[in-house]
Amino acid sequence: MTTPIRSRRIQIFSTCPQSKDVPGEVYAQRVAEVARWSEHYDYAGMLIYADNGIADPWTVAGCVFHSTESLCPLIAVQPVYSHPYTIAKVITTNAYLYGRKMYLNMIAGGFKNDLTALNDQTPHDERYQRLTEYTLILRALLESDEPVTFEGDYYTVRNLQLTPQIPAELKPGILISGSSDAGLAAARAIQAVPIKYPQRPHEEPDQNDVDWTDPGVRFGVIARETAKEAWHVAHQRFPENRKGQLQHQLAMKTSDSQWHRQLSELAEHDAEKDDPYWLGPFQNYRTFCPYLVGNYEQVSQVVSDYVQVGYRTFILDIPPCEEELEHSNIVFQTAKEGVTFCQN
Repeated sequence: MTTPIRSRRIQIFSTCPQSKDVPGEVYAQRVAEVARWSEHYDYAGMLIYADNGIADPWTVAGCVFHSTESLCPLIAVQPVYSHPYTIAKVITTNAYLYGRKMYLNMIAGGFKNDLTALNDQTPHDERYQRLTEYTLILRALLESDEPVTFEGDYYTVRNLQLTPQIPAELKPGILISGSSDAGLAAARAIQAVPIKYPQRPHEEPDQNDVDWTDPGVRFGVIARETAKEAWHVAHQRFPENRKGQLQHQLAMKTSDSQWHRQLSELAEHDAEKDDPYWLGPFQNYRTFCPYLVGNYEQVSQVVSDYVQVGYRTFILDIPPCEEELEHSNIVFQTAKEGVTFCQN
């Protein structure tokens, strides 16, 4: 029996490979491959990270534009890297050149050592206040036909005009971390889609009665016809690694990230044998999201449960090969069959 839920379309994003993991001479080709795979399976877009140790995400987005016809880059935007006018100018220029929509993943933090190297000592919650001002200016530049004036605690602009203007249908979608109270407050203020690293579905608060626009979660998927096969693949791809475990412990000591702390606390509790929810890759410092592992029915049920509690946006981890997107596609197609969408 299917259960009706509030009508909102499901959006799926993949994640772009990181330059630190791929040799430079083949990196552009690798980005193009993952982008084409994602487009083939009708994903909305592909997340492109930003931090001090990897290639510039806006340049990487160019590979996406040149290798696909409709896939939208989801680009991480860090305020300490550039002024909001600079980002608005890049967005409208790309829309002008490629006629393609983009998504923005507004990030307040990142790796603490990255911020220290940039002499940014702003406390966690204040970074979200700064991000709010940053995004309000960005949105005003992209959405207004008139010059923008804004005066805040962190940014001030006067009579600032953006050209060329961006067509309404190409205005970017905006996402933001929703793991902390400060992140959720920012999401409300800038009308962004809040994204979090989820707990198990039964531990998640119901999002259906909250006034969010398509809230989302981020995880990886390893699914096969049998759970035994899926777990074999999972342990081969993410074996236990003492060095990684020590890196994880060090990161915990230096990070002020709310989601990092939450996942670490969850990882302290052993999962049941038949539980698809797995934090092994996170504990071994191989990725920063939980994984869903099992047969198609098990994993699709978990995804369906996330949809039932109100999540509509899903960001998947970096795919190692096209085959993994095929398996993930089976999971999401099966999950969609388990729910019935009704009009609001």
